[in-house]
Amino acid sequence: MSLDKSTVVCRRLVGRIAIVTGGAHGIGKAYAQRLSDEGAHIIIADIDGPASEATAAALSAKAGAAKSLGFRVDVSNEESLANMAAKTMEAFGRIDILINNAAIFATIPMSRLPFDEIGVDEWDRMMNVNLKGSWLAVRAVAPVMKAQKYGKIINIASGTAFKGTGGRIHYVTSKAGMLGLTKSLANDLGAYNINVNCLAPGSTLSEENATDEIKTMREGKANKRPLARTQLPEDLVGAMAFFCSSDSDFVTGQTLVVDGGTYMH
Repeated sequence: MSLDKSTVVCRRLVGRIAIVTGGAHGIGKAYAQRLSDEGAHIIIADIDGPASEATAAALSAKAGAAKSLGFRVDVSNEESLANMAAKTMEAFGRIDILINNAAIFATIPMSRLPFDEIGVDEWDRMMNVNLKGSWLAVRAVAPVMKAQKYGKIINIASGTAFKGTGGRIHYVTSKAGMLGLTKSLANDLGAYNINVNCLAPGSTLSEENATDEIKTMREGKANKRPLARTQLPEDLVGAMAFFCSSDSDFVTGQTLVVDGGTYMH
């Protein structure tokens, strides 16, 4: 007998305030939905301002849902992130959770070229958003988390960081950097009761309005997994909820790979 996951969601995050960068589309939107289902107030911080507002409105409209807000945020811009933190504090008075999900990959596409054909400008933009953006986002919220002696920071890496996938060296490098960022931050922030962990998704059908070509590519990845099916955003939200909840209060500096067993370590 199959069990509808929506019927077994706990409410471990009632009253918590969670920021999800890149939360208006794809996997980030799924993270935001799950955390809202668990009772958290959600800030959708996305470069796509209208989609941020629409996603937050949809979350708030659900029966019994906590309040959600959407802001246009450019994670590569320090001032934009400071504004995000200030608006969150104005609305809720605290920041409990930061999910560093914003990245150049699908919604904002990247080149898939040999390493010596990727332009320097694209390399720099990838690092500014995917890696530097996460560092800047933590800098924006850390003073609040330190003062309240509580926080959950979850960085998003990728299974590609463990395999060194070709044809996207700038993306793979940015996601490998998230592993080191997570460990360093866990050491720096542990004294303030702030947990810093990392989630590494496998190849996930996260594209909105995916073409037949993309679906075929994602299905092809399934044949290389012990759990041989296409990975969906919903496959990641349980692990994310764990890292955001009190269930992970003694877990920090760790990376959890959620990919159906493609990579085992």
